[in-house]
Amino acid sequence: MTVKLELLRLGSRGRLLVGALLALTFAGGVSAEDNPRDPYEGFNRTMFSVNEAVDKALIKPLGQAYDKVAPLPVKAGVGNFFGNTSDLWIGVNSAMQGKFSDAGIDAGRLLINSTVGILGLFDVASELGLEKHDEDFGQTLAVWGVADGGYLYWPIIGPRTLRDTAGWGADSFADPVRYVRPVTVRNSMSALRIVDIRASLLPADKVVEEAALDKYAYVRDAYLQRRRNQIFDGRPPRLDD
Repeated sequence: MTVKLELLRLGSRGRLLVGALLALTFAGGVSAEDNPRDPYEGFNRTMFSVNEAVDKALIKPLGQAYDKVAPLPVKAGVGNFFGNTSDLWIGVNSAMQGKFSDAGIDAGRLLINSTVGILGLFDVASELGLEKHDEDFGQTLAVWGVADGGYLYWPIIGPRTLRDTAGWGADSFADPVRYVRPVTVRNSMSALRIVDIRASLLPADKVVEEAALDKYAYVRDAYLQRRRNQIFDGRPPRLDD
């Protein structure tokens, strides 16, 4: 009964991840791929293909339509608004990582953009020299010494590691949009954010298609390299040869 109640509280995305984790745990015991950074490659490639199909059929066309129809100031305002909603949690993660100066800047950004910037529609803080940071709970766990646990490609949410999957769960619960009511408004905001993010990634599509003989491996390696740079704030130590 307790397990059932917890699954209900997780919501549909949480139940999807739990089910996938169970399947992954079973599959991982049966076979492991040769790449130690990608021990669940069979599962990951299947999920990558599913996501590619969903993106091609639905999400990418919506992103293309939005990019074509929405004026540049509107797209900038939407991106700024959702960026502003993340600054509080970014500040919390900066503090948890011991970056107290950055946390102060994050708090200042939130205050300035939520007021002078009209609920974040205008990024006034950046114009004043307050740099936007990019911190999340997955990075916090890494700073605390939690190992990445291997690469995963999840349905819907895309590439993560086991550590970043746990971080994503915490980030989701801390997302202010999650608590917007009524639910119809919350869902509309979530959908708009997804479409806005997808539209911002359109220029990268051609680069990936032209550069990658194996698109899955290209995305995986790019994700792992980017996360490493984020964790070490752009100054990662050299890897052993």
